[in-house]
Amino acid sequence: MLGKFIWYDQMSNDLPGAEKFYSKVVGWTIAPNTMNAQRYSLLQAGETMVGGLMPIPEEAAKMGARPAWMGYIAVDDVKAYADKVKAAGGAIHRPPTEIPNVGTFAIAGDPSGAGFLLFKGNSDQAPAQDPTKPGHIGWHELHGGDPESSFAFYSGLFGWTKGEAINMGPVGTYQIFTTKGQQAGGMMKKMAEEPAPHWLYYITVDAIDAAGDRVKSAGGKIVHGPVQVPGGRWIVNGLDPQGAMFALVAPKK
Repeated sequence: MLGKFIWYDQMSNDLPGAEKFYSKVVGWTIAPNTMNAQRYSLLQAGETMVGGLMPIPEEAAKMGARPAWMGYIAVDDVKAYADKVKAAGGAIHRPPTEIPNVGTFAIAGDPSGAGFLLFKGNSDQAPAQDPTKPGHIGWHELHGGDPESSFAFYSGLFGWTKGEAINMGPVGTYQIFTTKGQQAGGMMKKMAEEPAPHWLYYITVDAIDAAGDRVKSAGGKIVHGPVQVPGGRWIVNGLDPQGAMFALVAPKK
C-alpha cells in the first residue's frame, strides 16, 4: 500500500450539512465517531470504510482554511517522509502527529501548494479500496504547477510511474500516473479561474446524470460536465453547499 492514496476526508464548516449532502449524493452510510473529543464522521461504502467528514480544526480555521477534501498517502515512516517532502521543495504544514490507536499523520504541500497528507496506520491493514465500486474514489487529479515538475516531485517521493501524456490543447498536457502498476490519476496545470492548486478526488457513482441531479437537489452545484473522458467513463466536477470541490465519475451517462 506504500505510496498509494488510502483515505480521504473533508474539513467542514457544517458537519451535519456535509453528512446530509454526501449521503444523498453518493449513498454513503454515515457512522459518527469521536476521537480525542474531535467529532469525526466515518463514510462507509457497503462494508468498506473509505473516508470521513470533520469540522475544520480551530487552528486551521484561524489560518484561513476553507472546506476542502484531502487525501492521505500511505508511507512507512511519517517523519522520514516529511523530511523528504521538504528536501524536494514541498512544505510541512503540520508536523508528524499521532492519533491514539489509529496512526500518525502529517499535513504536507507540494511545491505548487497543493495539499495532501502523509499517513502510517498502527495496523498494516488498509481499507480495501476498489476504484470501480460506487462510493469509492475512482480517480485522483492534481491541478497544480507544471505537470512535468509535479510528476518529478511525487514520483521521487512515492515511486509513481508515468502513463499516457495527453495533449489538451490550450490547457496543456494531462499526465496520467500509475501507482503499483495501476492507473490512479492525472496531473495538469491549474486553470486560471481556479483559486489555488489542489487535488481533486473523483467519487465513483452508478450513472452520472442521476448523480448530477442529486448534487443540484441537495444544494450543490455542477461546475463542469457531464463530459465523457478517454476510456468511456463520464465525469462531473462540482461544489458542495459549503464550496468544497469534488468530482464524480461513472461508467455510464
